[in-house]
Amino acid sequence: MFGIADYGAFVVAFLILLFIPGPGNLAIITSTSKGGLRGGLGATLGVMAGDQVLLWLAVAGVAAVLAAYPAAFQAVQWLGAAYLAWLGFRMFTAKPGAAPILNIKPRHYFQQALAITVLNPKAIVFYMAFFPLFIDPKQHLGMVTFGVMALTVATLAFVYCSIVVLLTHYFAERMRANPVFTRLLEKLAGLCLIGFGVKLAFSR
Repeated sequence: MFGIADYGAFVVAFLILLFIPGPGNLAIITSTSKGGLRGGLGATLGVMAGDQVLLWLAVAGVAAVLAAYPAAFQAVQWLGAAYLAWLGFRMFTAKPGAAPILNIKPRHYFQQALAITVLNPKAIVFYMAFFPLFIDPKQHLGMVTFGVMALTVATLAFVYCSIVVLLTHYFAERMRANPVFTRLLEKLAGLCLIGFGVKLAFSR
C-alpha cells in the first residue's frame, strides 16, 4: 500500500510507541492540567511537530549518521535527559503560588513538547530502527510513500493526544477543588520527569 511493506503493522507499531508511558505523554498531561484545553492543544501540536521532524530527519539520513557516530547520539541522549531533569526539578521545587513552570501561553506548551519529543532518544531510536523496516523497496513511490507515512503518524498522534487531553481536562477540573492534592500531583510529575531524564541518560 503506497510502497509501505505492511501498513497495518506500521500503524500498530506507532500506536504502541504512543501508548508507552514516557516524556511525551507526561508533557501532554501536565500541559493540559496547567493550561487547560489550549495548553493541551499546544502540547499536542508540539508532539506532532516533533514526530514530523524526526520522521523527515530519518528520511534525510540523519538517523544513519547517528548510528554511524555513536558519540553524536550520546550527545543528543544527554541533552534530552538534562532538559527533562531540569523541567522536573523546577516543578518539584516550585513553591505554592509560584508562576507555572510550564508557561500559560499555548506557544510555550508547543515549544516545550516539541523539544521533549525531538530530544527523546527513544523516539529517535524508533524512527532510526523501525521506520526503514516498513518501506517496500520494490513498490516504493518516493515522496508519496514518505508522505503517506508522515500523514499517518500525524493523524494517529493527533487522535491519541486529543483523547489524552480531553480525559486530563475532565479530571483536572475536578481536582482543582483540592489544592493539596493538585500540589502533590505536580511534585509527582516533577519526580517522573527527573526519573525519565536519569533513565534516558544511562540507557544504552
